[in-house]
Amino acid sequence: MKAVSTSALHIRFMKKHELAHGIEWAAYEGWNPGLNDSETFFDTDPQGFLLAEIDQEPVGMISCVRYGLDFGFIGFFIVTPAFRGRGHGLALWQAAVAHLGGRLIGLDGVVAQQANYRKSGFVWAHNNLRMQGMTTTKGPVHKGVVALETVHAEQVVQYDAAMFPGERGTFVRRWIQQQGSVALGFWHHHHLLGYGVIRPCRVGFKVGPLFADDSTVANELFNALMSRVPAGEQVQLDISEDSEPARELARFWGMQAVFQTARMYTGLMPVFDQHRQFGVTTFELG
Repeated sequence: MKAVSTSALHIRFMKKHELAHGIEWAAYEGWNPGLNDSETFFDTDPQGFLLAEIDQEPVGMISCVRYGLDFGFIGFFIVTPAFRGRGHGLALWQAAVAHLGGRLIGLDGVVAQQANYRKSGFVWAHNNLRMQGMTTTKGPVHKGVVALETVHAEQVVQYDAAMFPGERGTFVRRWIQQQGSVALGFWHHHHLLGYGVIRPCRVGFKVGPLFADDSTVANELFNALMSRVPAGEQVQLDISEDSEPARELARFWGMQAVFQTARMYTGLMPVFDQHRQFGVTTFELG
């Protein structure tokens, strides 16, 4: 993508250190980003974050991360309050879509923007819910739960690939090693049956992803993740509203819905395994 300038607005690729500004904006919007998300996100696609400036002042951003040759994901769509209503968001949006070229594009759209996304050709697939509760445990950690670092990274990448519509091995390798996070797997007879990550956020913790072959494994992983953080802290889990097993897990752990998005795509919903998705990885990058 070439830098885009329209009148006083200038859009260019973000530099690595500048993504911290975007994380701060996301926190201001109440999205509760992870404390150490910035480096992991940027390393996934160093040309996946666009910054809008006016007279060298940052006024907005959007992410347009590429996963392989066929899929991309849009997130972090933010214009600072003082510069809204002037067309800057539309300019950012158009630059992000153009950067992703002919890829199938996904996003998690906030309620206020969903009508605009439909006008741009996005089709609703399902709603996602942010579930929130308090960290607690429900018994001892199952003996099948292992530190994910004891599992070969390629096995984790392969397991994850079935649950995501694009190639994201680079992201997964960094995500499961992110500073401050805890990544656990469920190992049985030399096979990985699920994995989950919990990371510290501005407020409390988030679990994501939480992928498992069945509800039993998912609950054992969630319990083990809860055992690795202080009790009584806020914890969030993003789930598909269509997934009854994920909703049942959230109910079992006393979680309530506090936020909703719509997962949308520029075409038909891609084929991937949703039945093993008990928790979305991240609304920002998919």
